[in-house]
Amino acid sequence: MSSPRPLLEIAANSLESALAAQAGGADRVELCENLGEGGATPSFGTLALARERLRIPLYVLIRPRGGDFVYSPDEWEVMRRDVELCARLGCDGVVIGALDAEGNVDMAGCRVLAEAAGTMGITFHRAFDCVADRVGALEDVVALGCERILTSGGADDALSGASAIAADIARADGRLAMMAGAGLTVDNIAGAVRATGAREFHASAKVLMRGEGRDGPSELAKAYWRSSGALVRQFRHRLDACAAEGF
Repeated sequence: MSSPRPLLEIAANSLESALAAQAGGADRVELCENLGEGGATPSFGTLALARERLRIPLYVLIRPRGGDFVYSPDEWEVMRRDVELCARLGCDGVVIGALDAEGNVDMAGCRVLAEAAGTMGITFHRAFDCVADRVGALEDVVALGCERILTSGGADDALSGASAIAADIARADGRLAMMAGAGLTVDNIAGAVRATGAREFHASAKVLMRGEGRDGPSELAKAYWRSSGALVRQFRHRLDACAAEGF
């Protein structure tokens, strides 16, 4: 007996990556930039063109920089304005997350972002993997009205954190979705489906692209990362096979 089709979200670090994700059969795009530092908010041009060209749901990462998730007043203002911009452009959702210095969800700041989101959907990102208390933090995220939490189970990758993700799913009891992400590959995605019990999965499906420019200074590398439509299709195939097998 088959199971419901697992949802595949692709972390797209550019317009080209987002379009490749769509072509490969992704269910949703999380648009960002600077994946090397965990992602940050993309440019206005990237947002605007992605909104024009994507037919699948578009969620936007709201994060002003890499590093930790404790933000200054100026950074909070930047994030609020970015959320408002996403609403004006007609994005489907935003991806937020912030903590205080003790590792609690920053409820006051996140409420401001949630209010600015209006009718857009909200995902709470992997700041959740840095909280001091996952049980209490999950209740806080539910109270914010988020649709889902992106998590690796507090581990370096989602497969290693599978037992924690499974526990979170049981604890959430359908009030929101737990989306497994970090370190997922075509080779291990089926194992993550079986071990976590999650129904939503997050991957970048990226490949290293060779630049076409002439050689320059060594620090100006020509190669860059981009999501691959072919790799997204492989992820989609593996997830569909898991559903057909009843997982």
